Amino acid sequence: MLNLTEELKALSLKAFKALFDQDLDESHIQIQPTRKEFEGSHTLVCFPLGRFSKLSPEQTAKAIGEFMQENSALVSGFNVVKGFLNIVFADKVWLQIASDILTTPNFGYKAETGREVMVEYSSPNTNKPLHLGHLRNNFLGYSVAQILKANGNKVHKVQIINDRGIHICKSMVAWQKFGEGETPDSSGLKGDKLVGKYYVIFDQKYKGQIAELIEAGKTKEEAEKEAPIIKEAQDMLLKWELKDPETYALWEKMNGWVYKGFENTYKTMGVDFDKLYYESQTFSLGKEEVLRAVEEGLAYKKEDGSVWIDLTEDGLDEKLLLRKDGTSVYMTQDIGTAILRYRDFPKIEQQIYTVGNEQEYHFKVLFIILAKLGYKWAENCYHLSYGMVDLPTGKMKSREGTVVDADDLMEDMFATAKSRTDELGKIDGFNEAEAQELYRQLGLGALKYYLLKVDPVKRMMFNPEESIDFQGNTGPFIQYVHARICAILRKAEQLGIEPKVSDTLSSLEPTEGNVLQLIVDFPSKIEEAAREYAPSIIANYVYEVAKAYNKFYSEVSIFNESDQDALAFRIGFSRIVAETIEKSMNLLGAEAPTKM
Repeated sequence: MLNLTEELKALSLKAFKALFDQDLDESHIQIQPTRKEFEGSHTLVCFPLGRFSKLSPEQTAKAIGEFMQENSALVSGFNVVKGFLNIVFADKVWLQIASDILTTPNFGYKAETGREVMVEYSSPNTNKPLHLGHLRNNFLGYSVAQILKANGNKVHKVQIINDRGIHICKSMVAWQKFGEGETPDSSGLKGDKLVGKYYVIFDQKYKGQIAELIEAGKTKEEAEKEAPIIKEAQDMLLKWELKDPETYALWEKMNGWVYKGFENTYKTMGVDFDKLYYESQTFSLGKEEVLRAVEEGLAYKKEDGSVWIDLTEDGLDEKLLLRKDGTSVYMTQDIGTAILRYRDFPKIEQQIYTVGNEQEYHFKVLFIILAKLGYKWAENCYHLSYGMVDLPTGKMKSREGTVVDADDLMEDMFATAKSRTDELGKIDGFNEAEAQELYRQLGLGALKYYLLKVDPVKRMMFNPEESIDFQGNTGPFIQYVHARICAILRKAEQLGIEPKVSDTLSSLEPTEGNVLQLIVDFPSKIEEAAREYAPSIIANYVYEVAKAYNKFYSEVSIFNESDQDALAFRIGFSRIVAETIEKSMNLLGAEAPTKM
C-alpha cells in the first residue's frame, strides 16, 4: 500500500538535490501530521534544512513545495506556515489508498513478529468483591493486551490472585465468630460479596475493641496491637502457613466462594485470562529466593529474625522481605511470582504489571531486587501505572464498605443504557433478547470507553451519566455511528451495490478526504498505543474517525448520488470506516453494535 510518509521523504530528498544540489541523509527529513487548522495531511519541517539550502525556513519550504507540485502527480497543492511546509495530496492518491485498504485483510494489524510478552491485570485480594478501581485496571490491562497483539506480539494474559495473608484471615476470623454458618446459597449473596461483608464486620469490631482499650488507658498504637480480634487474625495467618488442617479447610472454602463470584464478574466485564497465579503457590518460591539472598550476602537478618535488603546505594531505603515470625510480605510473593512466570513462559521478553500508581515504589524495588538476584530479564519488566478513579461522591474505602461495587456499577450502566435508548427510540424493531443485548453492549461500551479515553497516568473522575450520552466524546456516540454505517451497508447490499473504488473516479468530497486522512493513520496509531501502553490513543483516535464520518454523513446524501461509480465508492468508503471503528472498539475491549 502507498506509504505517504515514505513517498514524501523520497520526494523531499529529490527536491533538495534538484534545487540545491545537496545529497541529504533521510535523517534530516522530519515529517509530522498537519495541524487541524491548516490544509494538508503531512507537514515537512523546514527549520533544520535552512543551513543546507542557505535560505530562510519559509523560502526553503516555498521552493520545495513548488518543486513537488510541478514534478509529482501525488501533490496537488501546498501551503507554508513559517518554516512548516503543509502538503496537500491529490484526490487520486486518497482514492488509491481507499482501494488498497478495501482489499487489505486486517488493515492496521501487524503480522506476528514472534515476540512474546506477558500482561498482568486485575490481581484482586480474596477478601472483597471487585470495585470501580478494578474496572479501570481490568479494562486497561485487557486493552493493552489487545493492542500489543494487534502490533504483532504473542500475548499471555495473567493475574496473580492475592489469596493469602492477613486480609483474608480477617474475613475468616469474622465469619468464624459472627457468621453462624452463612453461605452464598443461604444468604443469596455472591461469594465474593459475602466474604467482603465479613471483612467490613472485622473492621467494625476491631475499631470497637481499639476504642475500648483506649478508654481503658492504652495508647492508640498499643490498642491497635493488643485488640483481641487482630491477634486472632495474626494467629490464623501463622496457622495457615503451618498448614493447620482446620484453618486450611476454612481458607479453601471461603476462597472458593470468592472465585465463583469473580468468575461471574469477569464474564460480565468481557475480560479473560490465559493463566491464573495464586500467591499461596508463589510465596514459598519467593521465600527460597530471599533466604538465598541472605546466604549470598544480598540480604540480612535482624536480631528479631526479620529479613531485610539494603537498597540505599540504589537511592532507595531498606526493604522488609520476611517478617520476624517468618511470614511473607507482598514483596516476597512478587519475587516468587515473577520467577515462576519466566519458568512457565521462557520465551517472554517482557512482563507488564497493570497496577495503580500508589505501588510505583513497590515495583521499582521489586525490579531492582530481581536484578540483584541475577535475573537479567528484570530490566525489561514494566509497571503500567495508572491513576485512581474517583466518583462525584468521593473516595472509596473497602474496609468501611464504601466502595463502588463493580457488579452494581455495571448493572447501573445497563439500566441507564436502557432508559436512554428507549427514550431516544433506538430499539424500534428489536425483540426483548436483542434489546437486552444492546443495553449490555452500550452500557459496557460507555463504561470502558470513558475509563480508557483518559491517559492511564492521570487520576480521573468517573461520571456515569455523562459516559452514556449519545453525543460527544463517548462510547455510545461511536457505537451509534457504527450502527448507522452498518444500516447503510445493509441497504446497499439490498440494492445490489458492490463496494469498490473505480479507476474512473478522480475527485473526492472534502469530508471524504478528511476521513481517509484519519483512516490511513490507523496502523501508526496502533504502533503508538503499543509503544506508550496507552489505549487512550486508540479511544481518542476512533472518536475523531466517528466524528469526521458523521460530518460527511450530514453533508453528503449517499443514496441520492446519480454517478454509480461515486455511489459504489461511498459504500466502500463507509465499509472501511465501519471496519476501522469495529477494530478500534475491539482494541478497547468494547463491542460495536450493528443495529440501533
